[in-house]
Amino acid sequence: MKLKNLPWIPFALFAIAIGLYPLIYYFVDMHNKGLFQSKPAELLRNPIWHTVFYLHISFGGLALLIGWTQFSKKLRGRYLRVHRLVGKIYVLSVFISSCAGLYIALFASGGIICSLGFGALALLWLYTDVMAYTSIRKLRISEHEAWMIRNYALAFAAVTLRIWLPLTTGLGHMEFVTSYRIISWLCWVPNLIIAELVIRRKNSQLTLA
Repeated sequence: MKLKNLPWIPFALFAIAIGLYPLIYYFVDMHNKGLFQSKPAELLRNPIWHTVFYLHISFGGLALLIGWTQFSKKLRGRYLRVHRLVGKIYVLSVFISSCAGLYIALFASGGIICSLGFGALALLWLYTDVMAYTSIRKLRISEHEAWMIRNYALAFAAVTLRIWLPLTTGLGHMEFVTSYRIISWLCWVPNLIIAELVIRRKNSQLTLA
């Protein structure tokens, strides 16, 4: 195994673990646990919210679970047809999950700050998804790769949210609502900044080459 591939191991493990996490909601009664604890009983009884919530976590989990494989040059080279099929599933999953996420953001715990934070995340996730799809349809490979990097960085907010939350509430001793308001932005803004740095580095390497 090459040393340069080592950082991908925890990255992939986190993606797989959080990608599979939504399965808990199908097999365990979560109404008094996890995120549902912060929701009013009236909202939890709302069939529209309930349906959209499950669409969001199910397709978002699927996107996170399969998306990281798309960045492997070796897999793309050997299994191009599989890469394209997985890419289509990913794009559709993000489209459904981001649209659902935009609705879910309206009812975010923590009020308007969290609604704006998660709403902006959903909109940017949808926008980068559409741009990634349209660029590959026009065979603009480098643009497609850049938009996919941005998009998956936003998808990875599901992971970073679950890293920041125990750090702020546990080690930082913050109240949940205060922590959640910060994390509604912290879970994705740094991810997007890192994505832009990765894209710039790739472009500079292509220029030098």
